[in-house]
Amino acid sequence: MNEIDYKKLFSEARKYFSLEWDYTKLTAVEKLAVLLSAVAFLAVVFIIGTFVVYHLFAALVAVLTSALGCAWGANLIAAGVLVILLLVVFAFKKPLIVNPVARFVSKLFLNPEDNE
Repeated sequence: MNEIDYKKLFSEARKYFSLEWDYTKLTAVEKLAVLLSAVAFLAVVFIIGTFVVYHLFAALVAVLTSALGCAWGANLIAAGVLVILLLVVFAFKKPLIVNPVARFVSKLFLNPEDNE
């Protein structure tokens, strides 16, 4: 009788750990899907944003060319604005880029799940 109880206990424990492993895999797949969809969304936003910035600066160059009378001066001013923008982003890279990404990933992977 004691042997039968241990076999049943071992069988139930094995079933429990199998279900826990399946739950862990499902949770990992779900979080990976959320992470990859966020990366894909940001890639699309980056590509579209790049085209928008390009056209805005093309319009700025056109306006400056008509105002200044020379194309090279307008392009130089537009390039200077872009360099200043790049330096601002580089100077504030931690609060603008690193912290939001770290916060998103930590919330995604480290938040305790509701087990209700």
